[in-house]
Formats: sequence, C-alpha cells, structure tokens
Amino acid sequence: MDKPEISGNTIKIPPSHKFLADVDNFLESILREYKTEDSVIADIAISVSELVNNAVTHGRKAGNGNPVTVEINHQNNKIKVSVTDNGSGFNPDELDDPLADENLLKEVGRGLFIVRSLMDTVDIQTTNQGTTISITKTIQ
Repeated sequence: MDKPEISGNTIKIPPSHKFLADVDNFLESILREYKTEDSVIADIAISVSELVNNAVTHGRKAGNGNPVTVEINHQNNKIKVSVTDNGSGFNPDELDDPLADENLLKEVGRGLFIVRSLMDTVDIQTTNQGTTISITKTIQ
C-alpha cells in the first residue's frame, strides 16, 4: 500500500505521518454530511489526529508496513470513530501522568490525555492482532 484507500466509511493509510491530512479531509467530509457543528468537527479531528499519529509512531509492528485503519459511524446522535493498528498494544494505566510536575515540560505524552478531554468516551481494545481505540462524541 502506497496511498490511502477509502471504502465507504473507512480509510486505510500506509503507516506514515504524511497521510494525516488525508484522514482529516476524509473525516471532515463525512462529518459535514452529518451536519456536525464546527466545534465538534474540530474536537473529533484533533482526537483522531492524535490517535493516528500514535498508531503510526508506536502502534505498527516494526517494518511490516501494515496500514492504519480509521472507521467512522453515526448512530443515535453519536459519532464513533475507531483507529486500528497492528501493534502489540499498551496498558493505558501505565502511561505517565502528563499533569505531574516531572512531566509538564515533556514534549510528548499528552495525546491520550487530550483525546480523553475532548471525547465523551474512549475505549481501548488490545489483542494479538493489534490495538483499536474507539472514541465517541454526541452531536446535535
């Protein structure tokens, strides 16, 4: 895979940061179809960008080139976005607290904290096949 592939409500991207804009454009297009408010689009876009960035940086198994998959669904005034990679996963309880004094000046380590602050729910599923983080946000 050398470019994004879109099928319905799913986009798969090669594990590279250069495709983050493709994911953002894909999500914004779908969210506009759902008549989503700009502020909610921004919250979802920031959150998904953080998750895809983490999936590309940390989540893929070294050297295999497997894609990162983003799927968006709308049901009962809720937007659900799932980001899946084939990495070995992580324990979110073992992440450093970004608000602890020793972490305040670190340049990394705030992504999941930001996502949790912007979304209604964050669900992390880790299996032998990879990790899926699903986020939901209520829309009007």
